[in-house]
Amino acid sequence: MNIQFKKGVLELCVLAILHKKNCYGYELVHDISNSFAISEGTIYPLLSRLKSEGFVTTYLEESQEGPPRKYYQLTKTGKLFYNELKQEWITFIAGVNNIIKEGELIE
Repeated sequence: MNIQFKKGVLELCVLAILHKKNCYGYELVHDISNSFAISEGTIYPLLSRLKSEGFVTTYLEESQEGPPRKYYQLTKTGKLFYNELKQEWITFIAGVNNIIKEGELIE
């Protein structure tokens, strides 16, 4: 998949998953990787930025496989931001699909 596509939608994907459930970083990577390939190195800077912007908070939870895990959860502001971003995405893809359809009609 085109790397620019991934960069553009990664934030929305992270917010969508966190809207459904609280996750730790590696779990987010795993969940997103079920749809397209990403590396851990792309998620953690994004999570850090989302936290500094007040869209997510963190908490530690004990793990049976090692040290406590840092879980991320959406704040109220994060939920509002997710809904805004989701609506922008829906509008955006509708516009892109429209352009693609019009281009196919010209051929």
